[in-house]
Amino acid sequence: MDKTTKTLLSEAGHTYAEDAGITLKDQPAALFKLLVLTNLLSTRINADIAVAAAHELFEAGGGTPRGLAKLGWQERVDALGRAHYVRYDESTSTRLGDMAEKVMEDYGGDLRRLPQKVGRDAERAREALQEFPGIGPVGAEIFCREAQAVWPWLRPSFDALALKGADRLGLPTDPKRLAELVSDRELARLASALVRVAKDKKLADRLVGA
Repeated sequence: MDKTTKTLLSEAGHTYAEDAGITLKDQPAALFKLLVLTNLLSTRINADIAVAAAHELFEAGGGTPRGLAKLGWQERVDALGRAHYVRYDESTSTRLGDMAEKVMEDYGGDLRRLPQKVGRDAERAREALQEFPGIGPVGAEIFCREAQAVWPWLRPSFDALALKGADRLGLPTDPKRLAELVSDRELARLASALVRVAKDKKLADRLVGA
């Protein structure tokens, strides 16, 4: 591992799932929480606010499909409001409820069925993820970027923002070459760190200077 990559992981190498208190495992609750976080990150809102909103929803009992649906529309709005997720709170509450229902209907509440549905094909997974209300191409990339930590068949997953971050640091912008910089278990951390670099020019400048 070169010095730039090592410093990058040290300073910014924490996934958004970790920030939201999600211990990501190939288990129904953890995968659903990641889907909720993905939905929240998919709107044009500060990532820290999206992470805080995920915390509030999980604390309120919305960490499972049934729990999120049971919360009710107003309770979801209130949870989002406590995290200052206010510009899109009402529409997001609706989408989250619809998403929870779809997970129960199409996957029996268990997203571990998604790999089987798509034949462990990453592109088909991105298409399937976009069937959930509130998740478009960007959201599908976010989910895959984080889920590669527990689903090896998604590796390597670097979205456009991650590749922009790599370019800022003078790192390879070819996903396969970029993946060679770290071990498989660090790919999700690397991708998240590069996204932060893409969004934060001061961080990028500091890392280049280092």
